[in-house]
Amino acid sequence: MFELWVPITIAAAFMQNLRSALQKHLKSKLTDAGVTSVRFFYAWPFAVLYVWGLAQLGGFAVPDANAGFLLYCLLGGVSQIVFTFLLVYLFSFRNFTVGTIYSKTEVAQVAVLGLVILGDPLSLAAVLAIALSLVGVVALSVARTRITAAGLVAGLTGKPTLIGLACGAFLGASVVFYRGGALSLGGQGFVMQAAFTLAVSVVMQTVIMGVYLRIREPGQITAVLKNWPAALAVGVAGALASIGWFTAFTIQNAAYVRALGQIELVFTVIASALFFKERTSAREFLGIGLIVAAILILVLAG
Repeated sequence: MFELWVPITIAAAFMQNLRSALQKHLKSKLTDAGVTSVRFFYAWPFAVLYVWGLAQLGGFAVPDANAGFLLYCLLGGVSQIVFTFLLVYLFSFRNFTVGTIYSKTEVAQVAVLGLVILGDPLSLAAVLAIALSLVGVVALSVARTRITAAGLVAGLTGKPTLIGLACGAFLGASVVFYRGGALSLGGQGFVMQAAFTLAVSVVMQTVIMGVYLRIREPGQITAVLKNWPAALAVGVAGALASIGWFTAFTIQNAAYVRALGQIELVFTVIASALFFKERTSAREFLGIGLIVAAILILVLAG
């Protein structure tokens, strides 16, 4: 059965892939915190403009922000920032690959956190789909590194693994908090609920990162402003991706959305094969097959 959240999620995953590719060009010009701030600083004007457009041109009523909503937005924004910093810290370890792979368990963690925090139930088909997508993600990750399945098991107690799991937890928490914030607004207009939640959250994140850069990395804000042409492209792609994600989270259980969102990895493999002429290994085909199977289960089983 066709559902609106499916194409919205796929579009969001594609735009996120594009944003990540654009963001890499800023790594040589900005610090890690500076690059992180770009995704918020250059996205908030578009998020606010989107809300204005929905209200003025679409006739949607702007929701009233209650205390619970603001708390959800703050927790979601901070969780996403902490996830980003932990991921950057993870790269400082020689064997960061193991931790990075474990960070991809966020899909399963979203399912657990969604159930605990919001009471979002999961069907048996959804549990199977999430499990398949998780195995598929790990298979794709292992295929592109020298890490083996035995190496992953052996590294269970290592520091990179613990940081990787923390990454997944904070990313998962941000997704669940954002969904909670949108749903706390009430009403039937999921488009405006999602847009308003995004706008408030990204403004909060911009302020938080601005204060951090001013105190910890003086001069970095100026560098972010000087590199506006490349940064603006990141902001536009990021805003479009976030609009898609937030809308999908408001419509559907966040665990379902994140499981379907793993199609982003499939996009990456396809792009590598088409544009960089990289050969696809058997493990990559296995990973793609499992992710596609998970997507079909989510879409067909509902």
